[in-house]
Amino acid sequence: MEHLRYAIQSQLGRKMMTPSTLVETVSINYEDFSEHFLTCSTCLCTYDSQEHIPKLLSCSHSVCRSCLERIVAATGVRDAGSFRCPICRETIPLPRGGINALPPSFLVNQLLDLMSRQRREVVPRCSTHTTQELLFCESCDCVFCSACTEGSHDNGNGSYSHTVIPFSIAIKRMSEILLYKANLCIGKLNAAAENVHSEVGKLDQNVDHTFELINRTFQEVINTVEKRRQEVLGMVKKIRDEKKKVLLEQLAMIQGEKSKVEQECQGLQHQVEVRNITKKISDLNEKIDAVKNVMEPRENAFIKYEHLHNSAFSDIEAALNVFGRVRTSKTFPTLCTADVHDTSAHLHSCSLLRTVDYHGSLQTVGGDPVAVELRYENGDEVEVQLLDQNDGTYSIKYTPELPGIYKLHINIFGRPIKDSPYQFTSSEHINPVFCFGSAGAGDEHFLQAAAVAINKAGRVFVLDTGNSRIKVLGPSLEFLQHFHGDGLEERGGTGIAVTPSDSLLVINWRTRYATELNFDGMLISQFTHSDFVEPLSLVVNSKGEILIVDNRLKCVFVLDPSGKLLRRIELKRKGSRHSKYVSLIATGPQDEILIADSHIQVFSPGGEFLREIYPEGRNRGHFGGITYDKKGYILASRSDKNKHYIQVFNFISGQLLYCIDSADAKLKRPAGLAVDDQYNVVVVDLGNDCVKKYRYK
Repeated sequence: MEHLRYAIQSQLGRKMMTPSTLVETVSINYEDFSEHFLTCSTCLCTYDSQEHIPKLLSCSHSVCRSCLERIVAATGVRDAGSFRCPICRETIPLPRGGINALPPSFLVNQLLDLMSRQRREVVPRCSTHTTQELLFCESCDCVFCSACTEGSHDNGNGSYSHTVIPFSIAIKRMSEILLYKANLCIGKLNAAAENVHSEVGKLDQNVDHTFELINRTFQEVINTVEKRRQEVLGMVKKIRDEKKKVLLEQLAMIQGEKSKVEQECQGLQHQVEVRNITKKISDLNEKIDAVKNVMEPRENAFIKYEHLHNSAFSDIEAALNVFGRVRTSKTFPTLCTADVHDTSAHLHSCSLLRTVDYHGSLQTVGGDPVAVELRYENGDEVEVQLLDQNDGTYSIKYTPELPGIYKLHINIFGRPIKDSPYQFTSSEHINPVFCFGSAGAGDEHFLQAAAVAINKAGRVFVLDTGNSRIKVLGPSLEFLQHFHGDGLEERGGTGIAVTPSDSLLVINWRTRYATELNFDGMLISQFTHSDFVEPLSLVVNSKGEILIVDNRLKCVFVLDPSGKLLRRIELKRKGSRHSKYVSLIATGPQDEILIADSHIQVFSPGGEFLREIYPEGRNRGHFGGITYDKKGYILASRSDKNKHYIQVFNFISGQLLYCIDSADAKLKRPAGLAVDDQYNVVVVDLGNDCVKKYRYK
C-alpha cells in the first residue's frame, strides 16, 4: 500500500531549558484518501485534467466538470441561470461562460499534484531506459520494458495482443492477492488449530470417561471378588461353629460325668460298709469302661482352604487377562468415502461406507462411531439402518418412499466424511434389472408366452405357448434349457404353477388336461375332468389342493393332488355380470382365492365373497396376471388403454401402494407374473415377446 506522510511540528514544554521539537509521522491509506478527497462524489470517478476536472462551487463543494455539464443540460440552463449543488442542494448561479467559467478547485488540484509526485516515486522503471515504466504481461507472466523488448508483446498495430498492465499496478494487485491469500491461509490454519485443540479436548474428555468406566467395571470385579471372599470366610466360620458346638457339647457331657464321680466319691474314706464299697467299685468300673467312648473328640479340628482344586483360579486369571478392552481407531473421516447412487422410490437401497486412515489405507476393523442421517428435500427425516460389517465397511440401508431429492449425511467422530452430505435422486420410475427374449423360435426367443413360475432355487419357468415348450431360465434370466412334449400340445398351455412337492403343473386349455412335471421336464402324472370347458390358469394352495379357473364357465374347480374334484366355486355374484377374462391365485395368507378381471375379488377358500380390491378399475382395462408374495403384497399386471404396468397392493388394506411403470423399457400387454423370496417379480411381456425382472421392494 502507498501512504501519504506529513509532519506536524509543535513546541514542547515552556519549563524546559532548551526548546525542543517533536516530529510526528502519520500514515494515511492512499485508497481512503483518494476516495474522500480525490474522487467526485457524484460519479465516483477520480479527478483528472481532462474530462473530470474538479470545479469549485459557491457552496464550497467540488464536483467534476462532466457531472456539472450533465446537471446543467438536464435543467435546460445554458449560459446563465442557476442549478442545484448535487451534494447540498444549494442553488448555484451559473456564470455566462457556462460550466467552464466556474473556478477550478485549487485545493483538489494541489492534492492531485502532490499525490502524482508521491506516486511517481514508487513507479518501477527500466534500468537502461530510465524514462520507460516497466510493464507486466499477464499472459507470459513476465516483467519487461517496451523499449528493451522492441514490441515482442505487441500485435503489430500499436496495441498489445497479450494482457499487459503497468508493473506498479501488477505489484499492487499481486500484493493484494498475496495479502488476501495469506489472510485466507491464516484463517484456515486458525480453524485447523481450533479443530485440533477441540479434538485434544474431546480426547481428554473421552480418556476421563474411559478411566471412569475402567475404574467402575474393575471395582465391580473387585466387589464380586470381595463378595466371594466374604462367602468363603463365612463358610469357614460356619464350619468352625458347627465343629466347636459338637466339641463343647462333648466337654459339657464329660464335665457332668466328672462331677457325678466326684460327688459319689465324697465320704468314701468314712464308709465302713463293705457291700456299699464293693457296689461303688463296680459302678466306677462301668464308668471307666464308658469313658472310653468319650476319650476321642466327636469332631475333628481339620479345616483347610484350597483354591487349586479345580480350574476356577486359572479361569479367573484367564478371564481377567481378557477382561475389558480399549478400542481406538485410525479412521480419518475426511478421506472416507461412500457409494451413493440414484434410486427408485419404494425400493430398498443400500450404500457402502468405506473407512481409511490418514494415509489412505483401508481399515480392516469396525467399531467407529458412525452417525448417519437421511433427509428428504422438504426436510423430513427418513429411517436409516446402519450395519457394521466389522471389516472397516458399513452398510447403510434406507427406503425412499417418495420421488425427489435426498441428502445423506455421514459423520464419523462428529466430522463429515468426504463429499458429505451426498445428494441423490429418487425416481418415480422403476425399470427392469434383467430383460430376456424377443420374437422367434430360438433359444432366446418367445412366441405368445403366457405364464411364468419360479421355484425355491430361483429357476424361472416360462410357458412359451406359441412354441409349445417351457423355457427354463436362471435367476438372472439366462437361458438354461427347454421342455417339450407332455402338457404342451397344440399350443394350448396357458397356466403354470409350482407345487409344494417341488414339481410343475401345467394346464392346457385345448386338451383340457392338467400335467405334472418334475423340474427336469419329466412327466409325473396327468388328469382332466369332464366339466372342464376352457381351463385357463391354475394354482396350488398351502394344502396341496389344485385350483383351476375355467374362463368360459366363470368358476373355480378345486381338486385334490390326484385330480379328484372336491368342490366347484361359482365366481358370479348376485348383481354382477360375467367378465370377459379372469386370472386366478389362491395363495393368500389363509388360502383366500383372488380373482382378477378388470378389478380384484377376494373369496374365502370355500367360495364365499369377502371383499373387492381396486374397484375403480372395474370395466376400465383388465389384469393379465396376479400373484401373492406371502409377505403381504399382491402384484398384478394391468393393461388400461395404452398404459401397461404392474400394480403393487397391500393385501390387508387393499390399498394401491405404487406402480411399476417400466419407463425406460415399456411393457406391452403384460401377462402372467411370479415372485421370488427376494422381492423380485418376473413378468411375461406378451406384446414384446420377452420376460422382464423387476425389484419391487
